[in-house]
Amino acid sequence: MNDFFNIFGSALGYLLWYFYELVRNYGVAIILFTVVTKILLFPFSVKQQISMAANSKIASKQKELQKKYAKDRERLQIETQKLYEKEGINPASGCLTMIVPLVIMMGLYYTVLYPLINALHVSGTAATAATDMLKVIPGIGQTLGTRYGQIEIVKHFAELKPYLTMFSADELARIQDFSHGFSFLGLNLLDTPSDPANIFGTLFRSNLWVIPIFCFVSSLVTQYFTMKLQPGMQQQQGCMKGMFYIMPLFTAWIACTMPAAVGFYWIISTITGFLQTVILNIWYSPADLGARAEARRVALRELEEANMKPVAIAAGSRQNDDDRQKKTGKPRK
Repeated sequence: MNDFFNIFGSALGYLLWYFYELVRNYGVAIILFTVVTKILLFPFSVKQQISMAANSKIASKQKELQKKYAKDRERLQIETQKLYEKEGINPASGCLTMIVPLVIMMGLYYTVLYPLINALHVSGTAATAATDMLKVIPGIGQTLGTRYGQIEIVKHFAELKPYLTMFSADELARIQDFSHGFSFLGLNLLDTPSDPANIFGTLFRSNLWVIPIFCFVSSLVTQYFTMKLQPGMQQQQGCMKGMFYIMPLFTAWIACTMPAAVGFYWIISTITGFLQTVILNIWYSPADLGARAEARRVALRELEEANMKPVAIAAGSRQNDDDRQKKTGKPRK
């Protein structure tokens, strides 16, 4: 799993480095990165919107099935699955758009965690030698943790530069340039809001506590208003429903225990995601999607009826109808 996220983080690192080269600030680069990824993921969001509209449409039918088969859970699952198949709905389709941003966040975490190999794309052998060196530098190694070794090298590049002989001159120049780009609104995005060994001491020694707080608040508030804009979300089942309750706390925990750049990304992602939801409700409102789906269903039904071939009436049956008409005086149906 670590290898997967490292590969993914390295790929994201190229995009982040491109934006960093444009603006020379990692915080602004993350904002640009988030906007671009939201645009790329917009088709997934449209699919989720359509899925929620479809689930909202069949909500009343689901309640009827739940009431009818309240004492027979197995039959309820079978009938519910039949309902999904009849309506052409995949109940798990909306989960993808919840999972993809989380995977991107983990990829970004690995980009931040290993900036030398995933953002600057320097030699992996040299990066490993540099982090191993941190343990033995007299007077310096004892003060630096190795958990985020590559981050420490970037943060303390000025003090460590004389010892970084394993890097080429070009790599040293890139690391030095990179080390000046992590200050955003007075916050060092390479720092971690909380240190597990001394949570309160680290958390309140700087202003980084705003990162997990804003993560929690932005996630909770946008979730609330998103559910107001999309009533169908309140009727989601399974992983979707659970994610809505767990995600605010989960993102706050991640933002508190990881480098601030990760939490900052999540805040920007949450805000831009809410703006995307507003846009989706203008172009793909649940009411409009429901009306379009009903129009397609009616058109399909009319097409099927138009393509139906008339059934030929057998000669004996026609004669019997004629005899019955003569006896009763009633026209043949």
